[in-house]
Amino acid sequence: MKATALFCVFLIVMTATPISAQKTVIEEPQSTHFSAGVILGYNSGMKFQGYGMVSNFAENFPLNARLSVGYSFVQPGDAAAARRIFINNATNGIPEDKGRVLDFRLDLMYPIEVLSIDRAFLYGGPRYSRFKGNFKYVGGNEDFDVTSSHWGIGSGIESYFRMSAKVDLVISAGFDYFFESTLTGHDTSYSPDGEEVNGREDYTYDDADDAIEQPNIEPILMFGFSYNF
Repeated sequence: MKATALFCVFLIVMTATPISAQKTVIEEPQSTHFSAGVILGYNSGMKFQGYGMVSNFAENFPLNARLSVGYSFVQPGDAAAARRIFINNATNGIPEDKGRVLDFRLDLMYPIEVLSIDRAFLYGGPRYSRFKGNFKYVGGNEDFDVTSSHWGIGSGIESYFRMSAKVDLVISAGFDYFFESTLTGHDTSYSPDGEEVNGREDYTYDDADDAIEQPNIEPILMFGFSYNF
């Protein structure tokens, strides 16, 4: 009886061991991957952009997530028209102008195949931008800003080319679309809904929008470098 019992225990152990071993073989999840980069090029004007990207941050989630901050040097608009619409009809002084756009963007990136490129992504997501155009009239005693803030969306294609174990060359192309927003300059503002504060003469939001080069539909063509941590 003892021999029979021992034999039965032996069979159970031999049968159970492969199952137990099989249960312990668990596929390790891929580790979260971080990268950061700097790119430059054209987006409303000459632009510099920095970003951080994370991938494999959720099991079986196919998208990468990227947060970016950009700064663009832009043409602010028609200086003479801006003066008439936001201040007065004076024409004295030599006009000087400059503009910039500060933007923040969140993109989700999906891997695709483009022209046999191994590491290409279709990206898209929301944008938020802050525009400021400065108009100065040398000798005319006028120096004022026109500002606006915009929400928008954007999309494009981005490709990565390995240069070393840690560094990639990045090329990005796409477009952004920003929704209309209130334009404010001096003590005057024009809103898309027709509301005006201290509007000049019979000027409307459409007149202000034509005069000021605030963000609207903006193409993107940029390149730079990414560092993989």
